[in-house]
Amino acid sequence: MMASSVSSGFMGPSTQSSRKSKVAYYYHSDIGNYHYGPMHPMKPHRIRMAHNLIMNYKLWNHMEILRPKPCNSDAMKKFHSDEYIEFLARVTPESIEDMTKYQLKFNVGEDCPVFDGLYEFCTLSAGGSIAAAEKLSRGEAEICINWGGGLHHAKKAEASGFCYVNDIVLAILELLKYHQRVLYIDIDVHHGDGVEEAFYTTDRVMTASFHKYGEFFPGTGDINDIGHGQGKHYAVNFPLREGIDDESYKSVFRPVIQKIMEWFRPGAVVLQCGADSLAGDKLGSFNLSMRGHAQAVEFLKSFNVPLLLLGGGGYTIRNVCRAWCYETSIAVGQSLPDALPNNDYFEYFGPDYRLDVPSNNMENLNTPKYLEQMKIKIIENLRHVIHAPSVQMHHAPKGLYESDDEDEDEDSEDLKDTRITQRMSDKHRVPDTELSDSEDEGDNRRDQRSYRESREREIKRAPRRDREKQRFEEERKRYQEIDQVQQQQKELERKYLEQLSESGKGRRRDTPVGGSGTPGPVGSDAKAAAILSETALKVESGTKTLAEVASELHAGNARVSKDVKLAEGAPQEQEAASSMMDMDEQGSDVPYSPANESDRAFFPEGKEGNEGTPSAVAPVTGEGEGDMMDMDQA
Repeated sequence: MMASSVSSGFMGPSTQSSRKSKVAYYYHSDIGNYHYGPMHPMKPHRIRMAHNLIMNYKLWNHMEILRPKPCNSDAMKKFHSDEYIEFLARVTPESIEDMTKYQLKFNVGEDCPVFDGLYEFCTLSAGGSIAAAEKLSRGEAEICINWGGGLHHAKKAEASGFCYVNDIVLAILELLKYHQRVLYIDIDVHHGDGVEEAFYTTDRVMTASFHKYGEFFPGTGDINDIGHGQGKHYAVNFPLREGIDDESYKSVFRPVIQKIMEWFRPGAVVLQCGADSLAGDKLGSFNLSMRGHAQAVEFLKSFNVPLLLLGGGGYTIRNVCRAWCYETSIAVGQSLPDALPNNDYFEYFGPDYRLDVPSNNMENLNTPKYLEQMKIKIIENLRHVIHAPSVQMHHAPKGLYESDDEDEDEDSEDLKDTRITQRMSDKHRVPDTELSDSEDEGDNRRDQRSYRESREREIKRAPRRDREKQRFEEERKRYQEIDQVQQQQKELERKYLEQLSESGKGRRRDTPVGGSGTPGPVGSDAKAAAILSETALKVESGTKTLAEVASELHAGNARVSKDVKLAEGAPQEQEAASSMMDMDEQGSDVPYSPANESDRAFFPEGKEGNEGTPSAVAPVTGEGEGDMMDMDQA
């Protein structure tokens, strides 16, 4: 976005001062919770009272009400020093006694006390003003209001005049991103020294202050304070005396502002509406009525230039909220009845319970001659101002207003009652090129950028998927064959155990069958179990087929039957078998036969006995049928 300027055909004040404008109103409900101290004149509670009165006058029907987010420390450091902001963030009423050197350095103490929630109060005040400036710059409103702002005394690295963070300077810095020139006007009874000091050397911001001067805080704002360097003649100060009334104020305010608007041609105007210039203020010394104070808002609205209205001073709080409520009605173009509506603070407005704040009989020390002299001198200084000074066009940088909790701020508990606008909804729409963050979206859509891209990927992956499917089918068939072998193995084991049970009736496990040390069938059972497991592994590993293994199992079953017959046969057969084993152990040559080959396949180590092989069957504990342990349990 490019920096913009007002059109060359600058319009003067409009005659339709009651024209309805698009107004945005910023208010945070927590800002009224803070307290400077029991005897301190500054009362943030006045902002809550003004808001309550505005709501009960039903002005909310004519403007957009917004809740600002607290600004972060980086936003405040755009003007204030890092060390000062870090001090505000960590200081507490309990720790201030241990930080004496910082009290003097940052000017905190009696006028600017350290109270609970000081830093949070500053973030709310500054956050509302920065958000309002951004909304004006985007063209989403013609007038923005933040009565919680306007703290014009705060300096770059110190507090001053009840002010800690200068929200006005931060808001103007935001406006300068989009506008070539910004005009700041201050109608507080005190001089706006903090804002003037911040822009004293630039011609992009003109400051105009109408204030009491002479032995009065802050002691600055002489008519000869006109700026320095490139900003010379861009600081306008109108020093006033005590007791100025509505007519006198209007006679100097309108001509001076008219001349400034014609020559400077600002792209936006910031008006600080400090209400301590009202009649009867505890710390003020002017004699303006509510309508005399509000004529500044009415006049500036008539120029149809983006306008930011901010709060400021004001220490008779019932009159402060009256004035700000009335000025809000001027901004939205609504007239208000003088009788106050019922509200939460109705008893504050007694005994008359009226909206108006009248002037009193205070003497006006501002003579017509004095006012005319000051006015002529100021207009003469304005002749040195370059007519609508221009600046180089530039791209607007990133916005200042970014919260510390921005990952969470839009979804926080505090913002759940906010209406979801079309703009907010558009922000949450996922572009077609956005990657999905979900791992369990349906239809295998994870990390898919679009339908076309996903379809192309599917085509590329098809051959690999076919190979994987074929490999899966082969594995499935192989495991089915293994299951079949295991089932046959269990069946052979069951039959073998039945044969052993029938042949071993009435015989103990540890008694030789033939009486000459010839092993019985128990050792053969262990060998059979081991070989069956080994052959199953061969099938599982793929070294042998199912048919080859079945042939080996058939040969092994025949050998087991042979052992059983030897155990139950004549002693001559047993002795022949024993002599054959002795010849085998001594390395004698045994004639080759298919039976011998199958035996060696069944017993890989070449020994048919149970030597060195642990028994897989529990010993027989009784005579007769014997108690046989199931092979699976063993």
